[in-house]
Amino acid sequence: MAVWCDGPLNSFDYYFLCAPERNGNCVWNNNLNNEKQIVPSDTDDEEQGRCYIDVFLATSRLDNIAQVMGFHPEYMEHFYRTQNFMLRGDGPLPFEYRHYIAIMAAARHRCLHIIRLQENEFLLQGGDPEWLKGLHHIPQKLQHLNDLNKKLAHRPWLVTKDDMQKLLRGEDNWSLSELVHAIVLLSHFHAICSFAYGCGVNPEVDCDGGFTLSAINDSTEAKDNNCQNSADHDNLEVENPEGGVEELMQKMKRLEESEVEEHTQEEMVERFEKVEKQSVELLPHSEEHVNHLKADVSKYIGDPDFSYEDFAKRGSISTIPTFRVQDYSWEDHGYSLVNRLYSDIGSLLDDKFRVAQDLTYNTMGMQRNVDTSSLRRGIWNYIHCMFGIRHDDYDYGEVNQLLERSLKAYIKTATCFPERTTKKHFDGFWRGFKHSEKVHVNVMILEARMQAELLYALRAVMKYMT
Repeated sequence: MAVWCDGPLNSFDYYFLCAPERNGNCVWNNNLNNEKQIVPSDTDDEEQGRCYIDVFLATSRLDNIAQVMGFHPEYMEHFYRTQNFMLRGDGPLPFEYRHYIAIMAAARHRCLHIIRLQENEFLLQGGDPEWLKGLHHIPQKLQHLNDLNKKLAHRPWLVTKDDMQKLLRGEDNWSLSELVHAIVLLSHFHAICSFAYGCGVNPEVDCDGGFTLSAINDSTEAKDNNCQNSADHDNLEVENPEGGVEELMQKMKRLEESEVEEHTQEEMVERFEKVEKQSVELLPHSEEHVNHLKADVSKYIGDPDFSYEDFAKRGSISTIPTFRVQDYSWEDHGYSLVNRLYSDIGSLLDDKFRVAQDLTYNTMGMQRNVDTSSLRRGIWNYIHCMFGIRHDDYDYGEVNQLLERSLKAYIKTATCFPERTTKKHFDGFWRGFKHSEKVHVNVMILEARMQAELLYALRAVMKYMT
């Protein structure tokens, strides 16, 4: 059963604790809409079952992230195909380097779950156990990646061609193809941390901090495990609760029926800046509930105090202007560059981005035949807004119409401060929506964040090359 633990779990203060029942199933802890929290491994759905088999054959395990992602098998197939290629397929980096870079990326968000998985993979690939003692025990070439890692993870707008030049020249330098491979790995694993924390995914049972609990039938047994039955938390108070499915559908309908207004470029910029400044007011959960860094996590982190700061507070606008997608986009620039320097990965990433953006079942809660395109685009562009990326052809006035404050607060936390995400954040937005629909939001957070990091990094690479 799914229960909610009151005590801290490793580097996580709050967690959705999926404890396997006798048949291997888990149920969503609030039991909203009576929907299961994960798709069980013995699912009768042919597409989901095939995806699970593919994941198991590729990784020798069906990890917890896969089972949460199983709600969306079309996306899951593209996700694991891409991840498998960057970790195990053809590429310029040695296999042990790939997994160590993944460790470094996950450590920026204190994601012990991902760190443990990648440590195991690192050793299986013949990696030197000495490297797992920390950054001071790895080759200088990998140590040089520290600065780029922290900037991409927290403030990607700081990445410049000078960062690339430092890595590509001098002693222990990287080749262009190696560096692009490393950039893809860093951005991928930063984004996975957002998904893992955002959905409350548990560590694997064979990893430090993993849990395996027998089925529990009453709150007494749950308390014996130092946890409390999730029913006790069904009535979790959320500040200023906002409307659910019906209210959002009305807003979407009004937006669809309203006449298209012509706005000047200046007005479009003002609307973007308004949304950007409003995001500054959304303060993340305090760090009080985040455990102090354990030695086995801190050893992988350089400059642990470096973290996200709102793009609107970046200082000189002339030095760091807003990133305009019309000047450098994934479709027109990033895709071709990454594909040229790291063969085939561009096509895999492009397919994955497209599936994540277009994914829809035309449903909202219990409503059917709903066009969710405006909502999906609003969420994607709002995530980009967190990183100072503006789509010139998008009216950011729609963001405030479609995205309730609690959803924006959740997106900002899961995107920029994933380790601070709590169950209260998750429960607080989209009341009345299905659990799978909230997982869908996290899919968009994962992909939009990864694309944002890639845009900044690949633009810097392009500037270095030219």
